[in-house]
Amino acid sequence: MSVSLDNLDRKVEQILAVCGSLRTENQELRASVAGLEAERDALANKVDTTRQRLEALLIRLPEE
Repeated sequence: MSVSLDNLDRKVEQILAVCGSLRTENQELRASVAGLEAERDALANKVDTTRQRLEALLIRLPEE
């Protein structure tokens, strides 16, 4: 009986270790996603600013 309990104890410890590892990985991935979303937003703002500047330049060009 104690052998079964020892095996069960080891398996529970392994599961807890895997859960902890996955929790850490999940936190890292969430942080990475947040960083990438911020980068995407910054790039979208740059694209929008550039578009606005180009539109303003096109308005000032003489028509042919």
